[in-house]
Amino acid sequence: MSARIIPYKIAVPAKALETLQKKLSLASFPGETAQSDNWAYGAPRNDIKRLVEYWQTTFDWRRAEAEINKLPQFTASISVEGHGPLQIHFVHQKSSKANSIPLLFCHGWPGSFLEVTKILPLLTSSDSDGEQTFHVVAPSLPNFGFSQRTSEPGFGVQQHAEVCHKLMLELGYNKYVTQAGDLGFFISRAMGSLYPDNALGSHMNFIVTIPPSPISTPFLVLQYLTGMLSADEKEGLKRSQEYNDSGSGYRIMHQTRPHTIGYALADSPVALLAWIYEKLHDWTDNYNWTDDEVLTWVSIYLFSSAGADASVRVYNDLMSREADIKVEALLKYTKVPLGISYFPRDVIVLPSSWGRTLGPVLYEKRHKEGGHFAAHERPELLVADVRKFVQTLNISA
Repeated sequence: MSARIIPYKIAVPAKALETLQKKLSLASFPGETAQSDNWAYGAPRNDIKRLVEYWQTTFDWRRAEAEINKLPQFTASISVEGHGPLQIHFVHQKSSKANSIPLLFCHGWPGSFLEVTKILPLLTSSDSDGEQTFHVVAPSLPNFGFSQRTSEPGFGVQQHAEVCHKLMLELGYNKYVTQAGDLGFFISRAMGSLYPDNALGSHMNFIVTIPPSPISTPFLVLQYLTGMLSADEKEGLKRSQEYNDSGSGYRIMHQTRPHTIGYALADSPVALLAWIYEKLHDWTDNYNWTDDEVLTWVSIYLFSSAGADASVRVYNDLMSREADIKVEALLKYTKVPLGISYFPRDVIVLPSSWGRTLGPVLYEKRHKEGGHFAAHERPELLVADVRKFVQTLNISA
């Protein structure tokens, strides 16, 4: 291992825990109305009050911290062109199996490196000799978790891809595959475009494409207009439209005015809890979140090195018209082999024919259950898909 890679353990200062307790004790809540506990209006008042009380009286961060610290964590200094060196936090679990393949796991918002926890033992070990195993790397993206905050504008998808790629090289992984969802989809696409000799394939459980056009993709338009879609695909489009109509306002805020919401997230643990808890509920497939899971998830943002507000700026940087790589360019056909897993309660669930416009799809699976946080909700299903996809690549370690 490189001398520049340093073992890491989370150690939140006692002062931060004391400040949290003071803020929770002074928390104010919206006035009660007939709509206070209606999910259509956002995070329910009673749920948030219950979670705040549990946070203040029962939740044990030190126990959660000790559990997270069982993960093999490290930091590395990664130089990014135009932005200098950044300290990047990551989980790195090597498999003991021969012929294991390096795999980069890339999270998004409101996820974190924690999403890799359940799939880590499944990917790195196997009871079957013929089953593919992996050396797994799961970084905290810049501005997330325990990675460094960026300080200059223009830290877009190209820079995120550069960080992830250089981290893999620093670990000695010159060739690797990627697994991504949410914003990680765009970063993974950029890695395939910028480093095609290194990124051998991408498995994704979140898909965005250019909408069908009568000029460029007339068959897809005809397919849609004539109803030539499966029942699952029609339901997926309905889900996508619901998200676009009533669930995507946060994204516009993040993209256009990240500092405005940032004040609430940086100052108020209750605001941060409500902002994230709504997504954990709405974006999953009836996943039974425990209060400890929710508060551990939110605490990663609260105690992050960059601050709870930093993560929302990624939307502005990634979607900026001044970015080095435009989002639209990442949605065009590339030669990087793809594996795609569709989960019905994700926020965007497109028809399979649309996903195939992104590149050569070597493996595809439409699941009957699961949502946006597939690695956390349905780890066994996701890992099985990753393995089947990588088998189609016929690569060796």
